[in-house]
Amino acid sequence: MNNMTSQPLSNHDLPAAFNEPHSLAIRIWHWTFFIVLTASLVTVLFASTVFRTRNNITLVQEQLQEKGAIVNTDQARAVAHEFSDKLWDLHRLIGYVLCGLLLARILIEITQPGEEKLRTRIKKAIGIKRGSPAAGGEQQHYIRVKTGYVVFYVLILTMALTGLGLAFEDFPLFKEFHRPIKQVHAFVQYFIYAYILIHLVGVIRADVGRNRGVVSGMIHGKEIQ
Repeated sequence: MNNMTSQPLSNHDLPAAFNEPHSLAIRIWHWTFFIVLTASLVTVLFASTVFRTRNNITLVQEQLQEKGAIVNTDQARAVAHEFSDKLWDLHRLIGYVLCGLLLARILIEITQPGEEKLRTRIKKAIGIKRGSPAAGGEQQHYIRVKTGYVVFYVLILTMALTGLGLAFEDFPLFKEFHRPIKQVHAFVQYFIYAYILIHLVGVIRADVGRNRGVVSGMIHGKEIQ
């Protein structure tokens, strides 16, 4: 570490930001987390749009009226609300899985080989930033990517904790702070959307550019040459 901070690093001293080997555990975790997180976001999308209660009140009344049943607005709202509730219940269950995956990521980090630990790579990025103010493009890219990982994990951890606060809202502490917890949970989601978009664009650009094989590297786990 001292060597890293005492003198600038050249580009050949550093692997490209995405061109690092990934263990089997990390690869399985990555794609599982991707699928589960996508499912979580999809439930939010549908619950907030297509199955939003107030968007379906009129539809419920019209459909029942065609069948010869007349219901008032409150009755129609109760029916429409059931569909929304089912999606939010599914969202909560998926949230539990995400929390479990976060715990699994911590365990994986503990058992990873030293050179593959996230904290080792973050330390490398910090060392580069300190030791080479005028770092080259690859080095700057490496720093940005690792910084992005830290930001992402902080955002996901915030979402998980606030989500648990909402799921167990009957606890006195969570009940007292229900409103701010809900506001934080709803606000942070937009940063996660932004990160996912930036991440996907960055990975695609890297894969079709100078770091070909980035996506396949996260599948087979080998370091890309």
